Amino acid sequence: MTKTPKRPANGLPDKETLVRFLREAGEADKADIARTFGLKGNERRLLREMLKELEAEGRLGKRGRKGFSEAGALPPVGVADVVERDADGELYVRLVKGADDAPKAVLTPDHAKGPAPGMGDRLLVKFQRGVDGWEARLVKKLDAEANRVLGVIRKSARETRVEPVDKRSRNVLIVPQAQGEGLRDGDLVLAAIERGEHRYGPKRGKVLETIGREDDPRAASILAIHAHGVPIGFSDVVEAEAADQAVPTLKGREDLRVVPFITIDPADARDHDDAVYAERDEDEKNAGGWIVWVAIADVAAYVRPGSALDREARDKGNSTYFPDRVEPMLPEVLSNGLCSLKQGENRACMAVRMVFDKNGRKTGHRFVRGLMRSHAKLSYEQAQAAIDGQPDDATGPILTTILQPLWLAYRTMLIGREKRSPVQIESSERHVKMGPDGAIASIERRVSLEAHRLIEEMMIQANVSAAETLEQKKTPLIYRVHDAPSQEKIFALADFLSTIGKPWNKGEPITTKRFNRLLDETRDGPYAQTVNEVVLRTQMQAIYSPENIGHFGLHLDRYGHFTSPIRRYADLIVHRALIRALKLGNDGLTDREVAELGGIAEHITETERRSMAAERDAMDRYIAAFLEDRVGATFTGRITGVTRFGLFVRLDETGADGLIPVSSLGDEYFVHDDRTHALVGQRTGKRWPLGKTVEARLVEATPVTGGLVLEMLSQPEPRDPNAPAPRLGIRGRGGDGPPMRGKGRPGGPKPRNGGKPSGGLKGVRKGRRR
Repeated sequence: MTKTPKRPANGLPDKETLVRFLREAGEADKADIARTFGLKGNERRLLREMLKELEAEGRLGKRGRKGFSEAGALPPVGVADVVERDADGELYVRLVKGADDAPKAVLTPDHAKGPAPGMGDRLLVKFQRGVDGWEARLVKKLDAEANRVLGVIRKSARETRVEPVDKRSRNVLIVPQAQGEGLRDGDLVLAAIERGEHRYGPKRGKVLETIGREDDPRAASILAIHAHGVPIGFSDVVEAEAADQAVPTLKGREDLRVVPFITIDPADARDHDDAVYAERDEDEKNAGGWIVWVAIADVAAYVRPGSALDREARDKGNSTYFPDRVEPMLPEVLSNGLCSLKQGENRACMAVRMVFDKNGRKTGHRFVRGLMRSHAKLSYEQAQAAIDGQPDDATGPILTTILQPLWLAYRTMLIGREKRSPVQIESSERHVKMGPDGAIASIERRVSLEAHRLIEEMMIQANVSAAETLEQKKTPLIYRVHDAPSQEKIFALADFLSTIGKPWNKGEPITTKRFNRLLDETRDGPYAQTVNEVVLRTQMQAIYSPENIGHFGLHLDRYGHFTSPIRRYADLIVHRALIRALKLGNDGLTDREVAELGGIAEHITETERRSMAAERDAMDRYIAAFLEDRVGATFTGRITGVTRFGLFVRLDETGADGLIPVSSLGDEYFVHDDRTHALVGQRTGKRWPLGKTVEARLVEATPVTGGLVLEMLSQPEPRDPNAPAPRLGIRGRGGDGPPMRGKGRPGGPKPRNGGKPSGGLKGVRKGRRR
């Protein structure tokens, strides 16, 4: 694509005219030049000679096979590869068709076009000259992931290979000898597949950058960050902007320092973005009612629209949490400093005062922009212990004045929650404790306390209040929406329930109360965990959208994220919308942001999914490293996934998912019956159903991929005489194809250490992803 300059006079141009023409056009080939100047016959031959001379003089450069441009210049639009990252994290691109004279250009991503590119990505960009050199503005990514391999170096006397860390990838690369000499066995690298023919044997590749070492305790999170393109760190401009901040004064704010707010967070939390307080309502018309305050860090006071801080926060979309680190959305000076509601320190806040009647129904609310001071910093365990009769030095003095009123208010709010009946799916979240050496010290099941549920419900009601206020003020916002399960998922659920004797009327309307009734009816039975998991998988994923469809899981008509602007950009948008709607300052939502809400919502939904995938992959790798020394040990677990190539078993001790390959289950043919979610022996009818409790031996643990391979020690269930003939699986889907034999895999390759069973979201602190 070239810019069309003013048409010159016909006839062979001189050298200066030709260079000036190419400067204006950006790029042109010989045919374009000849056509523009009206050259024919001998003039075209003279043009070719002139181009060769200008190239030899260093005044022109080749662009592709036939194109030319002014030396050191770039076309208006071109395809470029990301080839370099500097110390500040800036990415540089090089024109794919450019010769040696083509300069690198600093990439200026368009934050409305999704997550930022990474090393090795191929992009369509617009080039322009900047003050300090060439700049490239992203138009779109081109086959962003297809050309990259994240892997570990394996060296031998004969060659250097890059073995992929993705269990699903088969792209083992051979690295050129010259580049391999600078690499060590066990280096973690990002490599690119060399383009061209790879008809036989391993593909050729080149290493783009070395990102760490396989034996580094932090390797799991490093790999996850690079595999999923999670942005890391902050530019110097953003760090400087964050450091140049101060606590706002009372001007334009309500003084809330007399309200005895407290924070309740995980024991290891470093940032505290919400605080709560409750008291009885003295209004005679609301006997038995409560006033509940929720104060949230006023991030909008520091991160202003269009600033460098804002641009990078939007690009990140949210903070990403790993067992050994956090990649925050905001610099630490803000997230752990001015935006953290620290005990005894003045902090700017956005607060909502909510009124509940004796039946837990919210009857009113009011938002204020205030200045607050936290009176106590408690952990969930501390607060719960105090309520359970074991106060300590921190909770004892505030037990009757602050903690008990909070609990009484929550138990009143609980009446309204139970009437609303949100889906009550139990979480199996695990807490990873890291040792001083950076390795996992232990993996424990996270206990759900009433203190967790108290904070969650108060945050949910604050989020509802924000959405209600913005709708009342007719101010656009980004909703957190959650659609009802699809008909396909409901039919699959009904098919499964029929195999365990639980009827489910497919024609009856889908409601949260129906799901809760099912969960309650099976809670104490042998299928409790299985039904809980299948109901979870039936749910849709929540997303961000400027269009409201309600939140099915919470059973709410309107819902917007307001309570965590330190770690979610969605919440910052809602804060700005409230400032705009209630005229609480000049740093509210701008007209430009209003116009971009659709793109922002789509982007932050993508960044949330990116973080979820990275967190899950890192956890898999940490658990594999934790279990590496226990290969050969026996574990109890439960079948949580049934596929054509084997069974996934979740180990009780760690919550890890391991694969038992179908080849290890015996000598008979097994078919995947997708209706009953079981592998069924075609000769004996013996079954491996979803939810079965089993014993298994750990055969292989591969930390670099996060893969666990298990060997089945238990016996299958006997044939069900009442069961219909199983539907034969064809390539893992229901159908009438050939059966799957234990020792063979017709229809597909052996998985490398297995994948992971599909599932829903795990529960996280304060409903981080509700």
